[in-house]
Amino acid sequence: MENWRDTKKKAVTFSYDDGVTQDIHLIELLNKYGLKCTFNINSGFLGYDGMLVRHGGVRVSHYKIHESRLAEVYKGHEVAVHTLTHPRLNTCSDEEIVRQVEEDRKKLSSLVGYDVVGMAYPCGSSATDERVDKIVRERTGVLYSRGTVCSGNFDEPENMFDFKPSVYHLDFDKMMDLGKRFVELETDKPQIFYIWGHSYELDFESDFWYRLEEFFRLISGKDDIFYGNNTEVLIK
Repeated sequence: MENWRDTKKKAVTFSYDDGVTQDIHLIELLNKYGLKCTFNINSGFLGYDGMLVRHGGVRVSHYKIHESRLAEVYKGHEVAVHTLTHPRLNTCSDEEIVRQVEEDRKKLSSLVGYDVVGMAYPCGSSATDERVDKIVRERTGVLYSRGTVCSGNFDEPENMFDFKPSVYHLDFDKMMDLGKRFVELETDKPQIFYIWGHSYELDFESDFWYRLEEFFRLISGKDDIFYGNNTEVLIK
């Protein structure tokens, strides 16, 4: 795999969790602006329909992509592990952690036709710890895994099995501020702008999709920035 660090010093990547049907519109926008994303999916829930109540009582659909459409929907982007059934891994036994991660990874790999190697921890950074990180690193085929605590910077991760994204996508003001800084940044060392979220959250308010697209316009189309999925950006 060609390493972007050989030709550029800045990279942008996105990461979205849960494999919901709102991903379809998100992918349309990503493709419009030449951006790439990694989608972290629970293969045990593929095809499930549900609703969530969030953001002060707002009801939003939480319908999962059906397994028969997985490869088609996420073509051109990346599918990654989010465990079979979204447990808090730090409450699971060692063997259950391995099962949740590896069975999800293998099922997803069979559905998309390539080796799935990325991951985002279900339930975020509060549901992982050093034991979980060590098991994922040593006993699964995962090469990196993301938490949810944001760094607010662009430094490359020191720990590939508990690395911090730059910003959460609904923190729009901060995301735009970081985006402007990143576009203007001149650097001699590799810098990564990593944005994470859930696409169903963009249904919370009528202008959220518009505000995300405003960010896409800001960050896209720059000759000195590499746009890749998580594996393309993180793995050297």
